[in-house]
Amino acid sequence: MRTARKALALAVGGALLAACGLTSGSPMVDDVKPGSIGKGLPLKGVDLTVTSKEFTEQLILGAIMGIAFEAAGADVLDRTGIQGSIGAREAVKGGDADAMYEYTGTAWITYQGNTKPITDPQKQWQAVRDADLKNGVTWLAPAELNNTYALAMNEKNAAKYKAKTLSDVAALSKSDPKAVSLCVESEFASREDGLPGMQKAYGMKIPASGITKMDTGIIYTQVSKGSCTFGEVFTTDGRIKAMKLTTTEDDKHFFPNYNAAPEINSESLKKHPAMAEVLEPITKKLNNTVARELNSKVDVEGQDPHEVALEWLVQEGFVKEG
Repeated sequence: MRTARKALALAVGGALLAACGLTSGSPMVDDVKPGSIGKGLPLKGVDLTVTSKEFTEQLILGAIMGIAFEAAGADVLDRTGIQGSIGAREAVKGGDADAMYEYTGTAWITYQGNTKPITDPQKQWQAVRDADLKNGVTWLAPAELNNTYALAMNEKNAAKYKAKTLSDVAALSKSDPKAVSLCVESEFASREDGLPGMQKAYGMKIPASGITKMDTGIIYTQVSKGSCTFGEVFTTDGRIKAMKLTTTEDDKHFFPNYNAAPEINSESLKKHPAMAEVLEPITKKLNNTVARELNSKVDVEGQDPHEVALEWLVQEGFVKEG
């Protein structure tokens, strides 16, 4: 049975939920019990809702969080896979979801309205945490996992254009404009910490005709084929290695640090502080190597994100099955 707060939210908050993308959800029903986390079932009988954005890494992180809460005794409602950044964020902020893994750079630039990133990852997280407390959102300690942006090329184009840095891409866009075609996501194309800001910071001259917007997964395929000279990619994506893509260095440090960290509704955390102790050891284990391996299982091997998350948690001893 859901708590009174969530029952009320579901009953009268339809418009808000629809606006956030939270129009449906289903209970997580994993047969798990405590391993190294969740001993004593500190969340027994607690109803929690987890959310995430729609891309692979977020689906995996959302499942990791939800399964961890299950192992600690919680009844978990799965509302992962919300399109775009704003919907999932607003759900946590407004209390329609209790927690998600979010990225510090996204919060600093997109949600909190800053224009310049903080280069030190820990200071970036601290600034985000401090600013978000007034919004009813509490950030737990971050992971090493830093899912920032990069531009990627296939082997042929990397050898041909020798663009090792974003400054090289900017120079190429001026010396040989026709050589620079760019595939990006719609969100990246409009975000200040995305294409507009990148072009401004590096003085890139890429005409609209040279920019194609498409879904994330298609970008990797098109770049691999050479249909786009450069494609926007995430540095933790397993397809970079699998497709033998080469990424460019952000030599001016334009992109913020995008360290993943649990973002929790402050009221929920106040009521259920054990959420923090359950997630802490898991977050400490997450880094770019782990993320690339898990993401690759989904995007390259075709496995289910939830099953990948469960397998990893069991493998690491965080939870036990049965």
